[in-house]
Amino acid sequence: MATAEQPSSPYHRVVVLGSGPAGLTAALYAARGDLAPLVLEGNQPGGQLTVTTDVENYPGFPEGIMGPELMDKMREQARRFGAQVKFELAVEVELSKRPFTVRTDEAVYRAGALIVATGATAKLMGLPAENDLMGYGVSACATCDGPLFKGKRAVVVGGGDTALEEATYLARLLEEVTVVHRRDTLRASKAMQKRAFKDPKIRFLWDSELIEVLGGDRPSVTGVKIRNLKTGAISEFPIDAVFVAIGHKPNTDFLAGQLPMDGRGYLKVEPGSTRTMVAGVFAAGDVADPHYRQAVTAAGTGCMAAIDAEHFLAAEDHAAESEPATTTGSPTH
Repeated sequence: MATAEQPSSPYHRVVVLGSGPAGLTAALYAARGDLAPLVLEGNQPGGQLTVTTDVENYPGFPEGIMGPELMDKMREQARRFGAQVKFELAVEVELSKRPFTVRTDEAVYRAGALIVATGATAKLMGLPAENDLMGYGVSACATCDGPLFKGKRAVVVGGGDTALEEATYLARLLEEVTVVHRRDTLRASKAMQKRAFKDPKIRFLWDSELIEVLGGDRPSVTGVKIRNLKTGAISEFPIDAVFVAIGHKPNTDFLAGQLPMDGRGYLKVEPGSTRTMVAGVFAAGDVADPHYRQAVTAAGTGCMAAIDAEHFLAAEDHAAESEPATTTGSPTH
């Protein structure tokens, strides 16, 4: 249920939801445009990069940088130009009229423009070691972390297009890639299956599930336990990395009924822009991107969202200034 507008609530020309690369880049550009944005960080400040160790593919850091450190730098850069950052989670919005209303777990705000950059969350298997070893051999992004395991062996969990894309990418870098799938057929497209089956570095464990990720004395993956779902037999394999590819869930539940989404919950935007179907609301990063899911692409759309928001507000200001003054009497001709 949408919350009612509260005129006494603090007003900000731009409110940014989320503090990953998309949200903080949007905040940086909006702040430099003198829009004094408010960033509501959400329950994972810094986004998915905060659970990543070495980031080697973000431009400008030839030696790599730790994920949390990169996000700290982005946050401080946005603050330097006047962005306000609060550790609050948006739980409800009212987008049927402007100013928009955003209710968090602590307060209520009004916004002239809203940038949604709440990201997406990788679906995991629910194993205890997944969280303990995330960023230390467990990953949900092959293009992010695959190069860290060149020449080694990895397991990919899943059977759809994403899993086979991850496996095919990893096979170019690693010695061996094993796809673990719960059934004896794949959900992936025929083209993806054909490519994977032809790759000599990719092998398949059918009718199987990963039941445990094994770690060493220091945070690292040393092996996995696999259960055959038909026989019940449990096998242990030495392995260097586990890539979970069973999908992502965009963080849009709180926007249900407020913004158009696709069948998976990703926000719909006008092609070539970050504009949603609600004027004054923009979407950036993984919340509207089911394909690339990279820090640099998220940052790019964050920049776009801020520029789109700035143009929207400027056009509104111009229209207000151009309105003719109210006069009395008969018009002259």
